[in-house]
Amino acid sequence: MSSVTTRDTGRRDPGAAGADPTARERELLALTLDVLRERGYDGLTIDEVVARARASKTTIYRRWPSKGELVFAAVTWGIRDEVAAPDTGELRADLIALGEAIRLQLDRHASTFVAVLPEIRNSRRLGDWFARDFYLDRRRLMEEILERARARGELGAVDREDELWDLMPGYLVFRSVIAGRPPSARTVGELVDRFLLAQPAPDGEGQRPKGDA
Repeated sequence: MSSVTTRDTGRRDPGAAGADPTARERELLALTLDVLRERGYDGLTIDEVVARARASKTTIYRRWPSKGELVFAAVTWGIRDEVAAPDTGELRADLIALGEAIRLQLDRHASTFVAVLPEIRNSRRLGDWFARDFYLDRRRLMEEILERARARGELGAVDREDELWDLMPGYLVFRSVIAGRPPSARTVGELVDRFLLAQPAPDGEGQRPKGDA
């Protein structure tokens, strides 16, 4: 059985056409990320990128015809490591391994997410990328883990409504990017043990007595 891994997928930069970025283009994308993290999307200018890169605007615009295209290419290229589904043979260990891989990936890229967050709300392309390629990819990994647990007969009493399984990736993104309180390995363990795998209360327990506000 293999544990969770991350890997550089080698996929084509979605923000540009043609072959994979050249060494010079990767340098430009890395410098763009540096400026983005320092200035935010609104504060980033092509002028500053080309000044740091000692390049011309023509070099930039030949490959990325707008600031939005450049930022999209830099973000999707910079956050290109992919989390693979763990398969330890045991549900709890799989969930903790997946949560830890997501947590570490968010820790590596938190400053990029924070910088681009306002534009994720404004740019349909960036928003679609975040929802589809980042968030839903991790939801599919959760589904893969649960499918194996069901096949082993392991899920049973801890089966949940589908929405509850969104809690781990959603909460880790919230803590890392929005709340600015990076989660720890303990956070992941608490999410798994106290929420995802907690036994449901018997009928009637934990309900608010009648008349309570």
